[in-house]
Amino acid sequence: MRWTATGMLFLMAAVFVLSGRYLDLHPAWGYVHAFSEAAMVGGLADWFAVTALFRRPLGLPIPHTAIIPENKDRIADTMAQFLRDNFLTPAVVARRMRAMNLAQAVGRYLTEPAEQGGGRIRAGAGDLFVEVLESLDPERLGGQVRSALKTGLDRIEIAPLLGQMLEAMIADGRHRPLIDSMIRWAGLVLEDNEDMVRAMINQRANALLRFTGLDERLANSVLDGLYRLLAEVLVDPEHPLRAKVEDGLADLARSLREDPEMQAKVERMKREMLDNPAIATWWQGVWERLRHRLIEMVRGGGGSGDGIDGRITDSLADMGAALRDDPRLQQQVNRFARRTAVGLTSRFGGHIVRLVSETVRGWDASTITDRVENAVGRDLQFIRINGTLVGGLVGLTLHFLGGVF
Repeated sequence: MRWTATGMLFLMAAVFVLSGRYLDLHPAWGYVHAFSEAAMVGGLADWFAVTALFRRPLGLPIPHTAIIPENKDRIADTMAQFLRDNFLTPAVVARRMRAMNLAQAVGRYLTEPAEQGGGRIRAGAGDLFVEVLESLDPERLGGQVRSALKTGLDRIEIAPLLGQMLEAMIADGRHRPLIDSMIRWAGLVLEDNEDMVRAMINQRANALLRFTGLDERLANSVLDGLYRLLAEVLVDPEHPLRAKVEDGLADLARSLREDPEMQAKVERMKREMLDNPAIATWWQGVWERLRHRLIEMVRGGGGSGDGIDGRITDSLADMGAALRDDPRLQQQVNRFARRTAVGLTSRFGGHIVRLVSETVRGWDASTITDRVENAVGRDLQFIRINGTLVGGLVGLTLHFLGGVF
């Protein structure tokens, strides 16, 4: 565009010289001469005006030229002030956000077909999830999570929490399946160790019992009695032994909540467990197995919708449909987004404005000149072209009026 504007200026100069030689041949040459003369004046004037914005014309120290480089600090402050007054005030942000249905727009985007953009987000969610998991450093992340867990657990007084949980279980009757499991477990342990029980009774029996074989009958009676007792406790919810166990659990819950000595003992056990290297090794193995399992689940979906990527896709689509169709949800999300945007503006708006101002101030004169000129330079060259044409038309008009009057 600069070459076009300059070429037009030289073209008018050539026409001016050429038409000046033929003024006596015909009156029409006078109009051509007047047009080209005024066009040169208009083109030169606008060339000077456009050039003076960015640099000194022909390098001459003419006052009020090179306006942008000489006033870049004032331009920076003006830009920052404009940004602050028109975009980064809480009132402006709130007003603009109130006119937007952001939730509905997001919902429509998430429910769009894949070729329109929303589907690409859903389709790429699984791949992004895999890339994040594969990029994580197992040792470093595992250590960080382990350290965070240890720090968090170390701050929690676990004994009162366990006591409250146990009391809640007893109040809701959720402890009964636990007691049933303990009774069944005791029965299995007794069954697996019958020979050991018989051997213990045999060792403690005197010679007469062993001689008469009563030790074997005694062992069978003991085992049968234990099996019968466990069966009765298991099938009878009101059995006295079960009540004793429940009373013991209630006492334990109360001690965990109220007994300082019990609480100190639990805290000591907790710290010993957290400091145990075996726990760190166990957690590292758990984290690695979990990470690899998640990667396999995502890749194993194969785009069929059965893997995590399919579930992520379905979840995003469902969320998008809800945002698109539910006015109440839209109102809540839009209100939250508006409050968040206003809060961020109030807190960080001044920092953003200062960043813009300081960045522009930090540019050297040539940098700001090049950036502004590249942004608006094409339109500035149109000014030169229009100045040439308008100047020519004005000269043509004046020449015609001079001939009439």
